[in-house]
This record gives sequence, C-alpha cells and structure tokens, in this order.
Amino acid sequence: MRALIQRVSDASVRVDGAMIGEIAQGLLILVCAMQGDTPEKSAQLAAKISKLRIFADDAGKMNLSLTDIGGAALIVSQFTLAADTSRGNRPGFSGAAAPADGKALYECFISDMDALGIPTAQGQFGADMKVSLTNDGPVTIWIDV
Repeated sequence: MRALIQRVSDASVRVDGAMIGEIAQGLLILVCAMQGDTPEKSAQLAAKISKLRIFADDAGKMNLSLTDIGGAALIVSQFTLAADTSRGNRPGFSGAAAPADGKALYECFISDMDALGIPTAQGQFGADMKVSLTNDGPVTIWIDV
C-alpha cells in the first residue's frame, strides 16, 4: 500500500458541498491500494503511520507520534498515488488495485487505524472530493509498504 501523509493543524473533506469529514491536529492520510496488496499490508501501514515520530516534543524536535499527541487522522482514498509517469505526459494508473479491491483495502485501513485507537474521519471512496488542510511545518512524507 502507498500513502502520502501530511502533518496538519486541521483538515477537512467535502463531497457535493457537504462536509463529510474533518479533524483538528493530526494527519491527513492520502492512501492508495496497489495491485497485490493485502489486509496484512494495510495493518503494517497503519502501524507504521501511528508510530511515526513527526510531531514536536517540548524541545521542538520531531520526537512524538500521532498516538503520543492524541491526534486524529483524516483518511482519503487517492488512486492517483499509483500514477506511472515514465512514458509520455499522460499518467497511467495500472499499478492501482482494481476498484473493488481498492475500496475493501481502504476500508480495512480505516479499521486498522481505529483498532490502534486513532480517531478517524474519512473521505468517500470514488467520489469527487474537495480536501482542505493547513499543512503544519510543512511536513509531508511518502510511505510504501
């Protein structure tokens, strides 16, 4: 699985003008299931993200995890993270999981984060979403598992 995480002061997602998910301090997690991914990969990704030490401690060093700060996660599916731009100017997305598999793994990832005690909000799989965020730092990290 692939994720792009952004440390945020706040983030939200809207579908058709309606707010469907929002968080205060925490992480915006854009997640993509790739071909061949499994529920075990989802659990591995969730564990990695929950323990990633990218929040400032009292000394201002990135030494605290999402769990340590009691932060939340806004989880948004984004198949475009599978983009292959190696040929031409139009990205290919054949590396992404099929839609049914992608949706199942997206929902699995949300459940995995919930099971780790991370409060979550989410986007809507396959919808045209409008995501807003205040990137804190900015801190943006790419993760493949």
